Parts: sequence; structure tokens; C-alpha cells
Amino acid sequence: MQAARHLRLISTSRTLVRSHVYAPKHFLTTSTSRAQSGSVASTGTTVSQTPPPPPSQGRWRYFLQTLGRMTLVTVIGASATFYYIAHKEKNPGPQLPFDPSKKTLVILGSGWGATSLLKGLDTGDYNTIVVSPKNFFLFTPLLPSVAVGTLNARSILQPTRYLTRHKERQVLVIEAEAKGVDPVNKTVTLSDDSEIQGQISSTTIPYDYLVYAVGAETQTFGIPGVKEHACFMKELHDAEKVQRRFLDCVESAAFPGQSNEEKDRLLHMVVVGGGPTGIELSGELRDFLEEDLKSWYPELASRIRITLVEALPNVLPSFSKELIAYTERTFKESNIDILTKTMVRKVNEKSVVLKGPDGVEREVPCGMVVWAAGNTSRQITRDLMANFPEDQTNKRGITFDDHLRMKGTRDIFAIGDCTSSSYAPTAQVASQQGSYLARVFKLLAKKDKLEADLSSAKTSEEAERLKKKIDKVKLKPFHYSHQGSLAYIGSDKAIADLPIFGREWTSGGVATFMFWRSAYLSTLFSLRNRSLVAGDWVRVKLWGRDVSRD
Repeated sequence: MQAARHLRLISTSRTLVRSHVYAPKHFLTTSTSRAQSGSVASTGTTVSQTPPPPPSQGRWRYFLQTLGRMTLVTVIGASATFYYIAHKEKNPGPQLPFDPSKKTLVILGSGWGATSLLKGLDTGDYNTIVVSPKNFFLFTPLLPSVAVGTLNARSILQPTRYLTRHKERQVLVIEAEAKGVDPVNKTVTLSDDSEIQGQISSTTIPYDYLVYAVGAETQTFGIPGVKEHACFMKELHDAEKVQRRFLDCVESAAFPGQSNEEKDRLLHMVVVGGGPTGIELSGELRDFLEEDLKSWYPELASRIRITLVEALPNVLPSFSKELIAYTERTFKESNIDILTKTMVRKVNEKSVVLKGPDGVEREVPCGMVVWAAGNTSRQITRDLMANFPEDQTNKRGITFDDHLRMKGTRDIFAIGDCTSSSYAPTAQVASQQGSYLARVFKLLAKKDKLEADLSSAKTSEEAERLKKKIDKVKLKPFHYSHQGSLAYIGSDKAIADLPIFGREWTSGGVATFMFWRSAYLSTLFSLRNRSLVAGDWVRVKLWGRDVSRD
């Protein structure tokens, strides 16, 4: 009995011990389940095993998600816009045919003035004919970049038909050279001077209005040997010739057995003209040397010399003194020699004769001479001016009135480098003149229509009303608005002389170089050209310029 009672006490104590051991765990489990159910049922005090993330992490995640969505939308939108514009430029729509009742407008040339006129012209008012030996527009400010391979030649060309095919009415584009203008009979004689000609290679077309924008030729000042031995920097084939000759000089200097004197001669490049074209070409040549030739011709790179010759006391006469000094310092750091107050007396096949400020003539051996000094009138321009000896007395070019109408005529307008005025012969001036003429021809079309209605007016009241409308059509005079001057000086640096809020703002350096590039990109006439030029800049930055020669 006692043993059984003892066993029951031991069993009871073990049960109490187990209850004592497991009771807290059970209590915690129960409390936790109650707390969880209480948090769901009420908004009172809750107990959570995992604390919520810090508020800062939530905001940062939301910002990144929002930024990602905005970036995606922007990329998709930009791509769609790019595709739409490219597709629209590539696929022009239908056009109105020539209207015999409309007057004929003939435009001679396809440069800055003519292209700006075409861009703004309402072709619905006229039967328009474009005559030019080139069927494209050339973006001349970037021509020095083509000369060293920074840009592809096709990147700065805009076919004229790419512009005319998007106009309201058909525009006849004729690739031909204008041989003469008859202001009495109002006709223009054309000739096809291309390599391949058809059965008819010459014709004469009439005009009601003529826009004379044939440009100018390079001025050689009658210096012997310039036409025979120097390269120019005015047309596309000039830039391509400079590139071929420069690489030819380098390869000839690399020929085995060449003497040091001959190497120095072949690798000496002389640029004549201290204007923006000469400065930019010198800077581009320096970039070609530093960024590419030192890698592919290490044995010759140290021998290459660039000399800039200018007859005036300083380079870039249209820029401020601070920018002139900055350019000269940059050229000195780049080992580009500047010879001011120095005139070219003669250009030989292997040398150039210079006359310095001391009056002594010296023969300087060189491998290439690039001539970028001045313009002169074409022969057709001189022949046209000869028809008006009393009104056209300036030998530098055609003079015009306040509305760009050639003096001595009623229906001939002259713009661009073929004219002589107080404005500098720049692309900026010609572009503004072309845009102005587009507005003038809009008003002239309105006036011509009112005059035609007046001639058929049936009552005196109607005629009087039309006369009042005609009197209200007045042409405003042309005013040139200078937007500033830009020039690239090499070493990824540029200079800018800009009028801002009535004051001249000058800048130079790398930041100005980026502004120079963005300004030229925005000035290009089409999305196609902007894409090609931007792509060329990226290509050169990644892989350098091409040193092959055809």
C-alpha cells in the first residue's frame, strides 16, 4: 500500500513538473494568436513579429520606379517621333502641278540664300524653277571637318529635291550652269556641263521674277601659281582634294630612303587666310595630327608643321580682341605658327614665296598650300552688271535696294556672295536674305492677285476697294540681325562672339566647343543631316579618323 501510494506521488509530481515546464510555451502561443487576431479585429495596440521597412527605403524605391517609367516613356516617345519625322521626310506626298495662270519664279543657285528662300517660299503662289550646277545644298561651315575626315562628305549635303518635293506645288529642279541672263527679254540661258549629256544640253527659259544667288569664286588676287598649285576651301570637291593631298604628303614622306629635308618639306602645311575658314582648317589639321597621325605614323608625327599666313595685322578681324588673343595662345600651345602682316607673292609646286613685315621675300618649302582668302564675282555676274552701267558701278558685286532688288531692274533680286553691301559675305547674311525674300514674294503674290482683280473689276466701287487693298500691301526693308560669330580653333575648343541683351558676350574653351556643335546641329536643314553629323562625331571619338587614301 505504501509503495503504491509512493508511486502515485511520484507520477503526480512528474505531471506537475511537465505542466510547469510547458505552461509558458503554451501561454506565449496563446497570447501571440490572440494578439494577431486582435490586430485584425481592432485598430488598437498591435504586436508584430517583423517590423515594417523604414520610410526612407520606400520613398527611394518609389522614386526609382517613377524614374524608370518616365525614362521608358521618353525613350519610346522619342523613338516614335524620330521614326515619324524620318518616314515623313523619306516619303513626300502628292503636289500640285504647274499652273499656267501663275507667274514663273526662277532661282539661280542652291547655296544658303537660295535654300533658305526655298524653305520659306509658298510655292502655291508661283511656278518655281531652280537652276544650279549642283543638285544639293552644302553646309559650308563644316567643310573644314570634311577636309580631315572628321565628317563624311555626304553628311553635310542636303539634296535640293529633298526640300522641293515637300512643297505644296511642284518645283522644277534643273542641274545646269547658267550662262547668261537677258534682263530685257527676261530669259535665262542654261547649259548642261556634266560628263554625260543627252541630245539637248542647252536651253533658254523665261521668268517673271528672277532670284540671282549664284555665289562667288575664290579670290586669287592675280598671284602667280595659286590656281595651279594651291588647294581651295570653298566647295565639296575642294575639301576632298585637301584630304587626299594631305594624306599623299604623309605617305610620300613615309617612303623608304626619303631625306630628312624632304620629309620636313612634305609635312609642312601652309594655310593662307586668317578668317574663320583658315582658322578652323588649321585647328582640324592639328586635331588630325594629335588624335590619329601620332598613333599610325609615330615616326613622322613630330615633323608635321602647320603655318597660318595672314596679310592683316591679326587673325579673325571680325572677332573681339580677347578672342583673337585667346586663339593665338591656343595655336601657340598647339605648335601652329601664325605669320601676320605677311603676304604671299608666289606659289610654286614645292614651295611658297612669302613677304614678311620686314619687306624681305623668303621661299618656304612646303608640301601643300590651302588658299582660303577672299571672294570675287563670277563672269556671269559681271556680264549681268554690264547691262546696267549707270546703276551697277561697284566692281565687288551686285548692288541692291532696301528690298534686295537689283538696282536698275524691277524683277531681279540678288542675294548672297554675288552682291556687294555693308554686310559680310557670310552664310548667316545669305540665310536671312533668303528668308526675307520668301516673305516678300508672298506679299508680291498677294499684290499681283489684287491687281489682276482690279483689271477685271466691273464697278467703280469695287475698283476703289481693290486700290485701297493694293496700297496697304507694303514691303518692309531688309534688316540684317547679327546672331553672333562662332569658330572652332582645335583642341576641342571654340570661340563665340554673341550679342546678348544688347551687349557683346565673348567666350572660349571646351564649353563653347559644345555650344558650337549644338548650334551647328540645330542649324542643319533636316533630321537626316543632324543624325549623320552626330553619328560621324561619335564614330571619330570611338575609332578615330580614316587614314586610307583612294
